[in-house]
Amino acid sequence: MEYRIMGRSGLRVSAIGMGCEGFIDKSEEETRRIFDYAIDHGVNFMDLYSPNPAMRQAVGRALGERRNEFILQGHLCTVWEDGQYLRTREPEKLAPAFEQQLRELGTDYLDVGMIHYVDAMDDLKEVMEGPVMAFARRLKAEGRIRCIGMSSHNPQVAIEAVKSDLIDVLMFSINPCYDMQPASEDVEELWAEKNYAHALQNIDPQRERLYELCEQRGVGINVMKVYGGGDLLSEKNSPFGRAFTTVQCLEYALSRPGVASIMTGIRSQEELQQALAWCNATAEERDYTQVMQGMTLFSWKGHCMYCGHCAPCSAGIDIAMVNKLYNLTEAEGMVPETVREHYKALNVHASDCIGCGLCEPRCPFGVEIIQSMEKAAGRFGY
Repeated sequence: MEYRIMGRSGLRVSAIGMGCEGFIDKSEEETRRIFDYAIDHGVNFMDLYSPNPAMRQAVGRALGERRNEFILQGHLCTVWEDGQYLRTREPEKLAPAFEQQLRELGTDYLDVGMIHYVDAMDDLKEVMEGPVMAFARRLKAEGRIRCIGMSSHNPQVAIEAVKSDLIDVLMFSINPCYDMQPASEDVEELWAEKNYAHALQNIDPQRERLYELCEQRGVGINVMKVYGGGDLLSEKNSPFGRAFTTVQCLEYALSRPGVASIMTGIRSQEELQQALAWCNATAEERDYTQVMQGMTLFSWKGHCMYCGHCAPCSAGIDIAMVNKLYNLTEAEGMVPETVREHYKALNVHASDCIGCGLCEPRCPFGVEIIQSMEKAAGRFGY
């Protein structure tokens, strides 16, 4: 298992984590069996958006004495009423729902207190300036949550939340098809077939800006909807008309700036095994570009996707990393200190490019790499 530090939270999380939806309606025995398998294979991170009492109790009992070795991400604005889940912003419901969550999980703290599902700008304003954020900050000050998170599907909203410096962790939907869609306050737009019926080119600039901003500001991202609700795994249902493998979907998301972990939706031990296959997959098995090449409606031409096909460089430059660090400076309009130090630590720099051009024909997306190295050398000074 690969572990990553989730931004400034300092939490060391497994690259493969678990969502909770697949655990709803499972018996305690089934839950324990999957948890035992997950922990035995290095998984140490789970998102718990659902307030389903039976599911949370089963998870708490499955963890038992291992609680302090496992990272739990619970949601602060979900409640269980009349046998169903509801999102709330009502101040009087926040504390009782939080206390109930701790009781059901059998713990006295959450590692991440996730403000649930903020997709609209007016909702963000209400959350940030009102009792929800005040409650989250109080819990953090009391040590009852270690850090504050927020979940969203809207890059505009997420960017503003990150810029506020009030959140430490972002839960965001990332996959190749969603990344081509512009921001919307209606999450259903991400699934709408009409939005994939016309030509689309390159990752939406706001989404790219968001990932780079998270990397620069130290806001760790954990990913939801990595398979697009399963559509990307099906040739019939994929907007691209081609099926990705689970490993390719995971590799795509894990190669975006700022991403620490994927909350995989698993309904069985077998599905968890498929996700864990990423850990030992070969470079060829992880290669998502083979699905993305040669499409008529969709194009990533001239855009570095950090896939590494340009390697090996004759001069030893890590081209994908140089491009990633350069793009971080573009996002900020300057060279942040942390980016400068990461660039400095590279063994070989953009200025070492000898202009041989061997990398460019290998790039699946036609990036002008010699030119990008010149830009990076100019930005960093060497």
